[in-house]
Parts: sequence; C-alpha cells; structure tokens
Amino acid sequence: MADPAFRIADLRKSFGPTQVLGGVSLELHAGEVTVLMGANGAGKSTLVRVVSGVYRSDGGAITLDGKDFAPASPAEAIRAGVVTVHQNINDGVVVALDVATNLTLDRLNGAGAKFLFNPRRVRRQAQEVAARMGLDVNLDAEIGDLSLADRQMVAIARAMAHEPKVLILDEPTSSLSSAEANRLFEVIDRLRDHGVAILYISHRMSDIRRLADRIVSLRDGRITGVFDEKPLDYEGAVNAMLGQKMHRAQIAARDGDGAVFSAENLSIAAHSRPFSMKLGDGEIVAVTGLVGVGKTAFAETLFGVRRPLGGTMSLRGRPYAPASTADAIAAGVFLVAKDRAESGIVKDFNLYENMSLPFLDRISSFGVARRGAERAVARDAITDLGIVCRSEKDDMATLSGGNQQKVMVARWMSQPAGLFILDEPFQGVDIAARRDIAAKLRASAAGRATLIFVTELDEALETADRILVMSEHTIVGEHRNADVDIDRLLAEIAGQHLKGAA
Repeated sequence: MADPAFRIADLRKSFGPTQVLGGVSLELHAGEVTVLMGANGAGKSTLVRVVSGVYRSDGGAITLDGKDFAPASPAEAIRAGVVTVHQNINDGVVVALDVATNLTLDRLNGAGAKFLFNPRRVRRQAQEVAARMGLDVNLDAEIGDLSLADRQMVAIARAMAHEPKVLILDEPTSSLSSAEANRLFEVIDRLRDHGVAILYISHRMSDIRRLADRIVSLRDGRITGVFDEKPLDYEGAVNAMLGQKMHRAQIAARDGDGAVFSAENLSIAAHSRPFSMKLGDGEIVAVTGLVGVGKTAFAETLFGVRRPLGGTMSLRGRPYAPASTADAIAAGVFLVAKDRAESGIVKDFNLYENMSLPFLDRISSFGVARRGAERAVARDAITDLGIVCRSEKDDMATLSGGNQQKVMVARWMSQPAGLFILDEPFQGVDIAARRDIAAKLRASAAGRATLIFVTELDEALETADRILVMSEHTIVGEHRNADVDIDRLLAEIAGQHLKGAA
C-alpha cells in the first residue's frame, strides 16, 4: 500500500487534569473512506478540532503528504488542503449571510481575492458550487431562514468547493433526508475516485455500510480497533468502540392505559389530510418518516410553537390549545427540541444550570434559585443517563455533542410531565448512549405519554411500543411494535401508500 496521505502519530490532548486524547495514531489513505466510530466522550470531536486547527495538541505529530502539519487556525488547515465539516452545523455557515455568499465566502477572504466585491461573480461562483453538489436551495435566502437539512447541505457544499486533499465529515447526514444523503454519498464517491482521503465520522450503520473502506474504533481517547479486511467486521467495530459485546435491544410492547393525549381531525399544514390519534399512560409512541414530512411541525404544534390549522387536542380529558411554549410547559407538555444548539443548550451556562433553566420557578425560594437542589438533580441525571463529565459544574461547551444531548433529555425528565415529546433525541448519539436514553425513557414512562419523532427506523424499533408513520404532514400508518411488517412499514415511509390514491 502507498504511503498515507495523512498520518496522525501519538496525538495527545488534555483539558486540565482530564486527558481526552491519550496517544491516537491514525492513517488516512488517498482514495479511501475511513470511518471513525466512537462513543460519546471518546474524543472524536477533540481529535477533529486538533486536526482542523481549532485546538493545539499537547504532543504527537501530524503529517500531510509526508510534511509536518500543525495548523494554527482552521483557515491555515483549509489552505493546506484539510477541510472539515463539523457536527455543529452552524460552525460551517454564517447564519446572517445568504447562501451565495456562504458558498463563496472562503474565496472572498482567501489569498488572491479581489479588492472589490462583485455580486455577479459571487453568484456565478455560487451557482457553480451548487451545481457540482446538486444543491437545490435559493441562493438569495439567508442561512438563518433555512431548515437544518438545507443548512447542512450548504455547509457540505462550501467544504467541497475547496477541492480538499483531506476531507473530514463529522456526522454529516444527521439532518439529511435519504435523497440528500444519497447525493452526498455520490459526491464522496467522486472525491474518493479523485484521490481525496476522507475521514467519515458516524454512528449510522446505513452510512457506514454504504461508504466504508475501513473502520477505526476509538474509545477513551485511544484507538481500540482497525478493521480493513473484507468483508468488514461491523459488529467487531462496534464492540471495539464500546469495550463490550452489544446485543440488539428487545422491546416488549406495552399498551397505554386510557388516553392521556388525543387529537381529532388535526391539520398541521395547508392541503394536508387531517388525522386523529391517541396516546396512553405509560406508552411510548414513535413517529417516523423521511426528513421534511412534517414531524418537526407536528412536535412544534404540540408544544405551542405554532397553531394547528384545524382540529382539536385534549390532554387528560381537557381541551389543550397552547398559545405559547410557556402554556405548554405549564400544562405539563415538554419538548426536547431537534436543534439543541439553537433551541436547547446555553453554552455559557454549566451543566446543572442548563438542566434547571425551564424550571427555575419550581426550585427557587423568594426568586433565588436553590443551588443545592439544582446540583442534586443534575448529579442524579449524570448517574441515570451516564453523562460523561467531571462534575455537574462542567461548562456545557466542554461536553461532547452526545453528552449535551443527554443533558437535554435529562432536563425535561427532571420534572413530571403529562406529555413528553422528543424530536430526533438520538441525533449525534452513539449506539450505547441511544440505548441508555431509551432504557431510561421506558423505565420512567408510567404517569405520562411519550412521543418520539425519529427518522431512523432502528431507533423506533428499539424504543417504542407503537410506531406511527408520517408522510406529507399526516399519519399514514400505525404498527404495534411486535412482529412488525417491515416491508409495509417501509412502503408507508417511502410514500407508496399514495400510489393509485384518488
């Protein structure tokens, strides 16, 4: 085999007394996709930030094409040909600017940039980048007005425009539909054919099976397995990542007791067919479907972010029509939002402050928060959900994405709810953490109804008692999670129920 295009040797990084990378050695070869798997807190994000020039390492060496590589900034890494699409979508775009400017921003700021800003040239270059990526987005739209999926596609397209030698993709399909993900895979195939070395970080087995030339497992800041013999040993890679053998979760479907929540002839989008549903006490119901079919719109309707266009809702036998999120919370309806970076965490606050934020009035005396109570709740959550941190006083910005997600789930589980809603709660979460969260949800399900919105079918099958399928902003299928007809379920997800409809 030829010499690696990119070599990491004995890379080390600590934050205070905590060692995050304990001597990582990794090689990336030109024309090859290396998948990096690691549990939340294993050090993946820190490794990416060192390689991309965000952090300086404490030791070790990196070489690019046989030459020393130690970027002092992300811009320096990009100029050298090492381009990264970070897991946090907003790290790859400027929200206040339009799509065209985002796609050409690096050219505008880079070496050889023209002194005068030329809008026509910017738009022409943006059109070229969008065409190569198959990006179908209004180039004049501001990033802040786009969906998460469209922002992700813009961030990826911007990265591709650099024509990188080494491309690092951190959970790039987490917000993408299957069609968008397939377009990304086709671009990756072309880059691989042109000799680009690609590091692809993902927990999604569908992505890994589609792309991986080899798999590297990371645990506790160290490489614990390299799998490159064909056929690839996917189970072995997962076991090396976790340090233990992983068994598929088995769900004993439960029937809800009574009707905690019901919707009658609910309409959440213009021209969509109204639907009705009921959720029982102690029941976990998953709503699955492709990206863009209305799952988030439904979640936001339940949480008072938007009003339904028609129909009625009831909670514990009483009419429920929240005019705001405050109304929803007061009624005992809680939502773990899909976009934790914008709608969930406050990075300037620590772990326990983030957990108590929506419930300060419940843990305050005479307007002053009882810190002891806050910290006790956070310590319980750290234990229950296995949140990887030093203590409840850790800043949220120091936690991995998956552990931030666990904090968000724990926040809303810290108080009793009538209806608990989770929108893509496993996004960016590894397999073990996903099952930790699912187990906690099932163990605490009594006394409420739980509604989970997920795109990945495995997540629904491993968590829910019932599975509802959403397509075109309405419910098109219902399945009890016992001997599920997978073919029928997949057909409903794909919209095949619509074929031949009047």
